[in-house]
Amino acid sequence: MTLRRDNVTISALVGGSGPPVVLLHGLAGSAHELVPTATALLDAHTVVVPDQRGHGRSTRHPGDVSRRAYVDDVIAVLDAFTDAPAVLAGQSMGAHTAMLVAAWHPSRVRGLVMLEGGVGGDDGDYPSRLEAWFASWPVPFPSRAAAVEFLGGRSLAQTWADDLEQRDGGLWPRFDGAVMTAAIRGVADVARWDDWTAVRAPTLLVRGSDGTGPAGEVERMVALRPGTAHVVVPDAGHDVHLDQPDAWLAVLREFLRVHFP
Repeated sequence: MTLRRDNVTISALVGGSGPPVVLLHGLAGSAHELVPTATALLDAHTVVVPDQRGHGRSTRHPGDVSRRAYVDDVIAVLDAFTDAPAVLAGQSMGAHTAMLVAAWHPSRVRGLVMLEGGVGGDDGDYPSRLEAWFASWPVPFPSRAAAVEFLGGRSLAQTWADDLEQRDGGLWPRFDGAVMTAAIRGVADVARWDDWTAVRAPTLLVRGSDGTGPAGEVERMVALRPGTAHVVVPDAGHDVHLDQPDAWLAVLREFLRVHFP
């Protein structure tokens, strides 16, 4: 599915039938990395996996990368395929987007799953460090193997390498580093505790045992919204869905089973 809104094209994978689930990738990712998750849910759900603006096969250089723009994109995607409230499951920045959709549009969200995601905010100028890292990429990569080696060799490196595009003499990422830096500033600028407490949808927080969330954030999130479920997946880092895909799917399926009986 391709959706056009506000001079931005949003590309999305859509399949299956049944209660709707929307999967949102993290910063610098794409729908590609969530295809295994989506495929596993097709037997019981309509699953939509968009490339968020600035990512994948959606518009590479959108004029607006605010948090509002990302939220409005999700609502536009929902409007395009369902009137029913959906479960939103997002990873990292995608989880932050999903949280804001749930807070700002409660009637559209039946459940919320935040995978290695939190309320945002940063005291260490993470966007600038990320900008320097993207600038260090020796693009174009001459081969997939070279990309995997540079990116660290782990599951995320393998997945990102698989999604590189061939052009201009080599392999390039499907995003612009400057756009990624601008997009993540919207997450890092403020810790959105008021939006977190405004969420009314049943919520599951999923973290990797070696994840990257700020110390104490999950505990405070659960304390502010009693009843929020929290699962830690062993032997997983920030990319739980790639490091431990079977464990991630088991957790997600159980949440869906409970809320879509």
